Amino acid sequence: MDKYALDDFRDKLLHRKDELYGRLVKIEEDLDQPMNADVPDRVTERENDEVLEGLGLAGQGEIRAIDAALDRIAAGTYGICARCGDPISQERLHAVPHAPLCQTCAAEVASRR
Repeated sequence: MDKYALDDFRDKLLHRKDELYGRLVKIEEDLDQPMNADVPDRVTERENDEVLEGLGLAGQGEIRAIDAALDRIAAGTYGICARCGDPISQERLHAVPHAPLCQTCAAEVASRR
């Protein structure tokens, strides 16, 4: 992969990471809000908090994947499947820039779950 393509992917990854951090800050602010004194409202708020916590965990997971992709860029292994060593298609990297696996390996891993 040429330097310009790597720079483009690095920029996309950093932009997405910044976007996720912004969302995580908002989630934290929402979760830090005091609970409503009304019991039925507290039940609804607790359900909403559970959804926010799930979104926060998903965001944290994506940030870890982005950091790993940035490490692969620095190491010169970005775009190479971590499992089989084959190139990851440009189409896959454009869809999921932090993808560590080629489409074939990702499908095999997913089918085992």
